[in-house]
Amino acid sequence: MELLRLGSLGSEKPFVRHDGAVYDLSSLTPDIDGAFLADGGITGVRAALAAGALPAADISGLRIGAPVARPGAVICIGMNYAAHAAESGSLPPEHPVVFFKHPNTVVGPDDVVLLPPDAEKVDWEVELAVVIGRTARYLPSAEAARDVIAGYAVSNDVSERAFQIEVSGGQWSKGKCAETFNPLGPALVPADEVDPQALRLRSSVNGAARQDSSTADMVFPVLELVRDLSQYMVLEPGDVVNTGTPEGVALSGRFPYLAEGDEMVIEIEGLGRQRQRVERARVR
Repeated sequence: MELLRLGSLGSEKPFVRHDGAVYDLSSLTPDIDGAFLADGGITGVRAALAAGALPAADISGLRIGAPVARPGAVICIGMNYAAHAAESGSLPPEHPVVFFKHPNTVVGPDDVVLLPPDAEKVDWEVELAVVIGRTARYLPSAEAARDVIAGYAVSNDVSERAFQIEVSGGQWSKGKCAETFNPLGPALVPADEVDPQALRLRSSVNGAARQDSSTADMVFPVLELVRDLSQYMVLEPGDVVNTGTPEGVALSGRFPYLAEGDEMVIEIEGLGRQRQRVERARVR
């Protein structure tokens, strides 16, 4: 089962794809958001599918939006793959490295990514995104984290490395928060249908392979990350956690940074594929 939000930016409607068909969820919820997830929305969708209570939908021509609306927070984990830490010039961290993206960075999986006017070192990062479904505070164990995760999605943690490392003196979020810097989706796949530590992640730029790894190589696995975060902040339904990227980014020096006209393809096995064209933002 895949939960989808389709339609023009700001006017997306909720849908579900199941067994190759797509169904309209408007009779159950106005949107796929934190309130829907916290209220057992995924269970409700499954019940409606089993009862044949959802109308089939023709979605041809509809834009794919981010699969969760208006996340309250986008929390990110840095250097969570040992090989990526090494290509960044660091040892694997002893504790999760945490930073934030502005929630308005989240856009649809195929939307244009805009280079800020002064950006020169914009990078791609394929990541597994965790979407929180229940409030999480002070979780006692990694296993307890399983119950607060609604599902998983593909994320591209787009980064401007000069802003992140050079201009800002190491304040990472400055390189992470430009508009369009977090394409998410295409779908939200329920947590009980995914093994988060057995997924292949890949990225390419202009058809040339960049990243190809597995979530099995995470330094801190997903459940431990959610448990750890809950010790320092309250995670709310609809929040998004980006869990880190594997090696193969431009920061390594092996590849050029993104330029206007480039095309990124970001994909995770079983969760779907994104495709973004890169354009330069216009000063308004």
